[in-house]
Amino acid sequence: MEFFKTNSRISFMSVRKLWYAVSVALFVLSIAALLTKGLNLGVDFTGGITIEAKFTAEAKPDPLRAGLEQAGFKDVQVQNFGSSRDVAIRLPPPEGQTTDQVRSEIESVLKAADPNVTVSDLYVVGPQVGAELRNSAAVALISTLILIFIYVFIRFHAWQLSAGAIFAAIHDPIIVLGFFAVSGIVFDLSVVAALLAVIGYSLNDTVVVFDRIRERFEANKRLSPDEVLNQSVNQTLSRTIMTSLTTLIVVVVLLLLGGPVLQPFSAALIVGILVGTYSSIYIASAVALDCGLTAESLFPTRKKLAIDDLP
Repeated sequence: MEFFKTNSRISFMSVRKLWYAVSVALFVLSIAALLTKGLNLGVDFTGGITIEAKFTAEAKPDPLRAGLEQAGFKDVQVQNFGSSRDVAIRLPPPEGQTTDQVRSEIESVLKAADPNVTVSDLYVVGPQVGAELRNSAAVALISTLILIFIYVFIRFHAWQLSAGAIFAAIHDPIIVLGFFAVSGIVFDLSVVAALLAVIGYSLNDTVVVFDRIRERFEANKRLSPDEVLNQSVNQTLSRTIMTSLTTLIVVVVLLLLGGPVLQPFSAALIVGILVGTYSSIYIASAVALDCGLTAESLFPTRKKLAIDDLP
């Protein structure tokens, strides 16, 4: 099934500067939000305690949060997960209290709401471990970008395409991070996983377009680079849109029905898929064009015959 006809003739490259301006504006706003508001880091990065409890009836997070705050706990996060009877409680690192003391106090608050409540798991993440997780997440993202550049360069033999892929790969996660800074949604390890998935998703879509660019350059040696890129994007447009739509359907359902615990992961994927689809059409290919991509860039061994070489 095709969403767009393969012979569509949308001139994507002619309006690339307009979309450059949109991307720059979103990028600058995202950086500004990260510098001013910052991310609402979860316990995974800040350190703290996570407790999971199961109630015999529906558990409402707001009364539980109020009860824990009255007991002296600060910055408490209470969320349902799995079902309306399951609750996850996140607390900052305790000061002057042991883990057993914290667990006992939380259990007393929970049993006041439901005497038959069961506290199933308690996880403790120290501040040092949280710092190590932050560093590991940053290393994972930077390593991914470096490997993307190497992979695209080896596959297509053109640094212009590598540059386009890198710009798109940096562009997408920064805007997702900006969304999290503005919205205040908790940023935890699941969001880092979503960011890496977004980079891979965007790269996959970009490589499909790049493959078609290489095919069109080989088949249409006399066409100008902007015509080749327009043809390539138009011919892969249906595949790009349909892939994004089908993926979004699944992720939106996950956001609506997966509960608060999966909300950060789902939100990151939704924003990332939308931005990644747009960047694979307008950013990656357009940057390669403005970097001077030609047929000779992709096929360096093919040289035009000089006049003296003619018979």
